[in-house]
Amino acid sequence: MAKELTSRSENYSQWYLDLVNKADLAENSAVRGCMVIKPYGYAIWEKMQAELDRMFKETGHVNAYFPLFIPKSFFSKEADHVEGFAKECAVVTHYRLKNDEENGGVVVDPEAKLEEELIIRPTSETIIWNTYRNWIQSHRDLPLLINQWANVVRWEMRTRLFLRTAEFLWQEGHTAHATKEEAIEETIKIINVYADFAENYMAVPVIKGLKSENERFAGAIDTYCIEALMQDGKALQSGTSHFLGQNFAKAFDVKFTNKEGREEYVWATSWGVSTRLVGALIMAHSDDNGLVLPPKLAPIQVVIVPIYKKAEQLAAISEKVNSIVVELKAKGISVKFDDSDHKKPGWKFAEYELKGVPVRLAMGPRDLENGTVEVARRDTLEKNVVALEGIVEHIEKLLDDIQQGIFNKALEFRSQKTTKVETWEEFKEVIENKGGFVSAHWDGTAETEDKIKSETKATIRCIPLENELEEGKCIYSGKPSHQRVLFALAY
Repeated sequence: MAKELTSRSENYSQWYLDLVNKADLAENSAVRGCMVIKPYGYAIWEKMQAELDRMFKETGHVNAYFPLFIPKSFFSKEADHVEGFAKECAVVTHYRLKNDEENGGVVVDPEAKLEEELIIRPTSETIIWNTYRNWIQSHRDLPLLINQWANVVRWEMRTRLFLRTAEFLWQEGHTAHATKEEAIEETIKIINVYADFAENYMAVPVIKGLKSENERFAGAIDTYCIEALMQDGKALQSGTSHFLGQNFAKAFDVKFTNKEGREEYVWATSWGVSTRLVGALIMAHSDDNGLVLPPKLAPIQVVIVPIYKKAEQLAAISEKVNSIVVELKAKGISVKFDDSDHKKPGWKFAEYELKGVPVRLAMGPRDLENGTVEVARRDTLEKNVVALEGIVEHIEKLLDDIQQGIFNKALEFRSQKTTKVETWEEFKEVIENKGGFVSAHWDGTAETEDKIKSETKATIRCIPLENELEEGKCIYSGKPSHQRVLFALAY
């Protein structure tokens, strides 16, 4: 099966599409620009969703759900927001179909035009803040910490499965606070949650930073982000958290009475990650043999394949394996015993390698006699014969080693692909030939940012939060600069 994958070195983009298809993660749908997430791909998203949901709830957030449809007039209330999303909106104009008496089939009933068009949500700030007006009256109602798991639509013509589709799944948090300081604290808290999830569950190292004004979320005062590096040297924005100030509170007249009895506008944040994280997981770790999944997010962490010729051999192997399965499940480890008889062991090995199952055990009659089992790890493709005694503890440690090993490999790659430059010529050479993150001085102007993007297609991925102030000169304009920013080509 791996031979059916285009190699990364030959065509990285085609390798990605081949892998999404061959590993049964997703496929294009009959609706242009939309995808069908298949069970195995959705199982990965469910694992992500479960961990993130737990992390949100541990920080005091609760889930709610808001309408898919948003009145068009709501988008007119916050100018920057409507300008940022106007070109991506899908609009509902009618509410009924009728039979086409002349040509057959159905047509839109021209008599069923909506009094006001509805927008299919590209994001939910407007409908949520219109709702919050009814929920918030007093400082006792704050903070309001709400998250929703939903789908959104942003009209895309050039799509790529998981990374950019017209409809995608995500979570979006929307919080209201009594003070600016509390809202900023919330914004930073969430970007730290995202970074924790990316690094400790996805095994993807990320850089936390601020977006430039050009790259900021429409309607935000500040946008915090996490940026990851894919194996082709391109960056992928993997999560954002926005400090919205009082922009939406003013637009939707959301006020509260403070402890002194004075009315004030609330302070707001919004934040989200989407199914694009599945794409990040694929592109950060996988190889020419298929998926490489970090154990914490793998739908199947351990697969056991019996090797046998006779039914009585399978029965003996199954008896031993079933006890191992019970022990693994008791430890919270997801395991599959594949004793199906219509596929040969070699086919199964290739299948589970393609699907990125972190640990594979193979057991035959000789293993039973010797009290051993063959253990293969997906990340390095190493195989070892291990004693059955203590196998569960061995697997526990192995899963931890794989999780850490995958992260370390990605971190080393990022380190090798991060380059400091001092001149425009250096910058262009690195962007064109080496790729990865480029650390460079920038004069802070949108004009220079636009020119760099126009000439190289590289964008400012973030102004790193951990950057120390450093005096220098902008690589493009030569004007003074007080710190470096990270540029890259990006998805």
